[in-house]
Amino acid sequence: MTMIPLPLGITPVPRKPFGGRTLTEVVDELTEEVRELYTADEVPWVIGYSGGKDSTAVLQLVWMALKELPPERRTKTVHVISTDTLVENPVVAAWVTSSLTAMEKAAAEQELPVVPHRLTPAIKDTFWVNLIGRGYPAPRPKFRWCTERLKIKPSNAFIRNVVATHGEAIMVLGIRKTESQARARAMEKHERRRVRDRLSPNANLPNSLVYSPIEDWTNDDVWEFLMQEPNPWGYNNQDLLTMYQGASADGECPLVVDSTTPSCGSSRFGCWTCTLVEQDKSMSAMIQNDEEKEWMLPLLQLRDKLDSPFGFVESEDDPDFRKGKKLPHPRPDKPARDFRRMNGKVMLFNDSAIHGPYLQKFREEWLRELLSAQTWIRANAPEHVRDIELITLDELHEIRRIWVFDKHEVEDSLPRIYREATGDEFPGGPLDEQLVMGADEMELLREICGDDQVHYDMVRELLSVERRYRTMTRRAGLFQALEAAVAKGYYEDHDDAVDFAQRKKKWRDDFAQNLTLDGENEFDDPA
Repeated sequence: MTMIPLPLGITPVPRKPFGGRTLTEVVDELTEEVRELYTADEVPWVIGYSGGKDSTAVLQLVWMALKELPPERRTKTVHVISTDTLVENPVVAAWVTSSLTAMEKAAAEQELPVVPHRLTPAIKDTFWVNLIGRGYPAPRPKFRWCTERLKIKPSNAFIRNVVATHGEAIMVLGIRKTESQARARAMEKHERRRVRDRLSPNANLPNSLVYSPIEDWTNDDVWEFLMQEPNPWGYNNQDLLTMYQGASADGECPLVVDSTTPSCGSSRFGCWTCTLVEQDKSMSAMIQNDEEKEWMLPLLQLRDKLDSPFGFVESEDDPDFRKGKKLPHPRPDKPARDFRRMNGKVMLFNDSAIHGPYLQKFREEWLRELLSAQTWIRANAPEHVRDIELITLDELHEIRRIWVFDKHEVEDSLPRIYREATGDEFPGGPLDEQLVMGADEMELLREICGDDQVHYDMVRELLSVERRYRTMTRRAGLFQALEAAVAKGYYEDHDDAVDFAQRKKKWRDDFAQNLTLDGENEFDDPA
């Protein structure tokens, strides 16, 4: 039990679960409330299930309540949605997938209207398609592009479909006020706007309400319930407790439905690729506490490299450097990124270029390491994870398309990287007929350009643009595309680009100032 901190000299008193009430009283009261809300209307329910303790407790309460209803009153569907980002902690992902399978079977046997759904992001929104394919830099607190694409969009799309079909939906979530002060304030704010008992409006999803049956429970209350009440779909809650004990003491990864929800990276179980925190404490603890989980070590190493591929940046001009200290760079992956933005433009911040997507060689290297890690795990991990898929074939096909057709990297290097990393041929058709040149010609072009990567990229893109428009009956936009390619390759290097952008900014400032002065003089002139 949690010990309440008291002033020195006063004997601490153990806190009793549920404020001194018995578990039976609390469960009876909540299951009756669930039954009343469930039978009050025809609005379908959507339960957010992450496989963690809070969502398990909520689903268990609803399940127990429905079992007490006669079959003829179980009239509306209870959807159980679980969002798999495709980069979840593998242990947790396997747990959730197995749980959903057991849930579906148990619901059919017990004649309950519970329908589990495993949601995944669209291929264009997955983590690896955006990071390795498009070159998005690893997520940071001020550039948290992953949450929206991986979690919010799949969940919200499902809920919107339910609302479109039925006009309304009730979301049942395992959110609790004791999770954090921010969560408590948000929940209390929504409480004041409740339209019915326990049902709060959802500001981000119109025509949907939120029901949070365990909002006043503490961690101890949740575990007391899970350890005392057997899991109704046949899973052992003791195994869930063991999984929690194998890692840090943070909270679970919640169902994310808006950008204010805390990142999974700072929670108990999240994405193994998460760079929103300094380190993946849960995976580190799992590896340290269980020899059978040492197979996840390549994932941890790859995650750390994504977080800081260059470690530290040192400068001989800094006095701390002369004292032998290493200075952490504010953005350690900056040298791995293009000095131009995704659209090819150079933008300044404090007279320095704002770096854009990852460079080609680093995206290729991360793909190689990811495939190598997958190959190693399949060969050396325990039998039950030998079929692990760190990146799907659909993602690989999309990455290949982006590299060749969007980024004009016509070398088509993905099949070669796949073969080198896995030992197998890439299961995709050739692109020879769609490529402007073969591998030999591109190697010759690279030799001609030498170390001038900017020049090489510009010529390659010009050839690719010409090839794309060659077969078109109407070539509208050709000159604009060629002009854009030349503009991207206009600079000699990073310093030349920054110098040009600074001069351009000065010209604009001077021009604006002259316009203002001319306007003032003209206004002051006599009629």
